[in-house]
Amino acid sequence: MADTAVGATTEPEHGSDPSRRDFIHIAAIAAAAGGAATLVWPFIDQMNPSADTRALASTEFDLTKVAEGQQVTIKWRGKPLFVRNRTKAEIAKAVADDSAAMKDPATDASRVKPGKAQWLIVGGNCTHLGCVPTFGGGEYGGWFCPCHGSVYDTSGRIRKGPAPTNLVVPEYAFLTDTKVKIG
Repeated sequence: MADTAVGATTEPEHGSDPSRRDFIHIAAIAAAAGGAATLVWPFIDQMNPSADTRALASTEFDLTKVAEGQQVTIKWRGKPLFVRNRTKAEIAKAVADDSAAMKDPATDASRVKPGKAQWLIVGGNCTHLGCVPTFGGGEYGGWFCPCHGSVYDTSGRIRKGPAPTNLVVPEYAFLTDTKVKIG
């Protein structure tokens, strides 16, 4: 006879298969995670902006309203936005200054759409404290913020004063030659 301990068996017991037990644990954890996600999702989803707020996230603008050398200020997301139809001289000055020393270096081409260099669309708030700069002031021919003396060039790049960065260029796309969608 073979030497076996009293009560020892050589076959696994019916309910102690480790792979089956692992599967049951994984299935239970997956079901609990799915249930938790089902309960939590409505609370997360209610934090998304409402449909009327999302509708204000973008705006379309008719560019025929802006003559060459002029600028229009529109309201977008509750803030001013400058849409400027730059002259050839303004564009040439901005391109010539591409290699000048700047706090926030950027080329003029990086701030406009290819083939549409006459259209400059930038946020209308000074990047220092949020004041609204005026066009035509300062020594660079662009915007001047009278509150603290920030001076921007014709491409909206900060050239002098306390503002740390250039005027913000929002996301925009030309829908047609005369219509732009901002946001």
